[in-house]
Amino acid sequence: MSRVSAVSIVEAIASDIRARVFSGELPALHALTETEVASSYDVARPTAKAAIEKLVAEGLLVRGVHKTARVADLGPESVRDIYLARAYLESEVLRRLASGRTVPDEAVRANKDIAALKTGAPLDVVEPDMRFHTSLVDALGNERISKMYLSLVGEVRFCMSRVQSLHLLDTNLIQAEHQKLLELIGEGKGEAAARLLDEHLGRARERLVAAMGGEAGPEADLPSKLTG
Repeated sequence: MSRVSAVSIVEAIASDIRARVFSGELPALHALTETEVASSYDVARPTAKAAIEKLVAEGLLVRGVHKTARVADLGPESVRDIYLARAYLESEVLRRLASGRTVPDEAVRANKDIAALKTGAPLDVVEPDMRFHTSLVDALGNERISKMYLSLVGEVRFCMSRVQSLHLLDTNLIQAEHQKLLELIGEGKGEAAARLLDEHLGRARERLVAAMGGEAGPEADLPSKLTG
């Protein structure tokens, strides 16, 4: 029981720090020492260290050997790497789901949650948006593919939170393109779904790149075929 409790405490601390990073309360390059975390959450230093290491593994915190952990400062090229990695994986997922016309119920529910949102708070949009994409990957039923995607989730959520907090995308457009993806999967049109996904992710990627001081690619201004 003591081991289960310790793991639960580590995850609870990591979850709280993660939320503070996503919300912007802990900005890029903010330092997080083991002593500070231990004191803030009233836990032993080994527990604080475990929580920090968990977030380092997710890419939300970074630190070198014998260095203090800091909130990751994702630049334009890191953003492109993250979005392209997920696009490669998610595109193939859509093709395979479409081959069986498999529309995941959880993806449908997540998109309905986005449509029902009444607030523009960044994390309110990110949670169902992330759930939508994750449920598509999980619908394949391949544990290793899900683990591969899970390794990206922390950084993906970080990027998505920045996109929403900077108001770079309209929530209605996100929901509409999600809906079209589900329809294309149900119709067995895997290649069309993969193309729409590339547009969907590319628009967010390049607008975030520009907001972070980089030079946006043409995808940033690509009009949605759903809105004309």
